[in-house]
Amino acid sequence: MPNPLTFRDFQALIRNRYYKTDAARGTPGTFMWFVEELGELATALQNNAPGKTPTPAERANLDEEFADVIAWLTTLANINGVDLEAALAKYTKQGGVEGVKD
Repeated sequence: MPNPLTFRDFQALIRNRYYKTDAARGTPGTFMWFVEELGELATALQNNAPGKTPTPAERANLDEEFADVIAWLTTLANINGVDLEAALAKYTKQGGVEGVKD
């Protein structure tokens, strides 16, 4: 893989490895896996919350859960024909999304 890894490169990697299985599972089933990973990320965030002292395993799990959520989101994008790098341009192009939500 190229260094640095772009969203396009990562999306292609996920597509090449998993598309056949992911497409057969479809959007509803894949979305359920994504939601499960979001729940695991929520638990990992709670275990690593400010004021807590996470174990090395809990810290490593936090990194893993972030990666899993991104991978499953990328899978959803692939089976729904969404180019994530192009979609993310709304945040990187001049005059795109600015400011913060309250």
